Amino acid sequence: MRLDIYQVDAFATKLFEGNPAAVCPLEEWLSDAQMQQIAMENNLSETAFFVENENGFHLRWFTPTTEVDLCGHATLATSHVIFEHFNYPQKEIHFDCRSGELVVQKEQDRLVMNFPAAKLEEADVPDFLEEAVGVPCQELYRDTDYLYVVENEQQVHNLNPDIRLLAKADVRGIIVTASGEEVDFVSRFFAPNAGVDEDPVTGSAHTMLTPYWSKRLEKNELIARQVSQRGGTVYCQQMGDRVQLAGEACTYMQGEIQL
Repeated sequence: MRLDIYQVDAFATKLFEGNPAAVCPLEEWLSDAQMQQIAMENNLSETAFFVENENGFHLRWFTPTTEVDLCGHATLATSHVIFEHFNYPQKEIHFDCRSGELVVQKEQDRLVMNFPAAKLEEADVPDFLEEAVGVPCQELYRDTDYLYVVENEQQVHNLNPDIRLLAKADVRGIIVTASGEEVDFVSRFFAPNAGVDEDPVTGSAHTMLTPYWSKRLEKNELIARQVSQRGGTVYCQQMGDRVQLAGEACTYMQGEIQL
């Protein structure tokens, strides 16, 4: 069996920035075990698989160790493949996934994704968490991830967390964030429990970040920067119980898997 595979830098205006994701178009689903093996072999933070259906496409995402409910950068990468390599004629793509329906629109060079907004619940800081992050926590919220608010942008840039200790958290990952100096807010994202010590740019994390910063800054349109080593910019908009996330993408590689 031969399968097409693409590697795309998402939330990137040029190669070698943003977050790389693998994208595998399928005519029909492989077994869960096969998709997990492919994701492990790719050794990227996410591998996306999609199959065409009556609504558009069914989309699934795998880290090297597990399937996840939502992944923004791999959705952006998949949309880039469908628009650019499949010459998709519509301006809007509808995806069915474990988090419901996702809609992606093409607006000039940007791809605009519409996701459900996370529900933020204030949380008590676990005993180990401040030691693991290495910076005092100003506020902590919980949904799929922890949203860990710190005092300033420089603290986010300088983070050197204890990854093994972070893995004690009973959530997918830890988002560390602060207000930005040149953008509205900055963040970094660590998910050792999902097999990703640090993710370069995390779309799904912005479903938590956008509601928080929209309320705190009293504005619905925000520009965010994930300040990992690769870095990437996310354009965010709060829309009630939904968030709109936009960015660009570049194809790095096109190939073939032989199973």
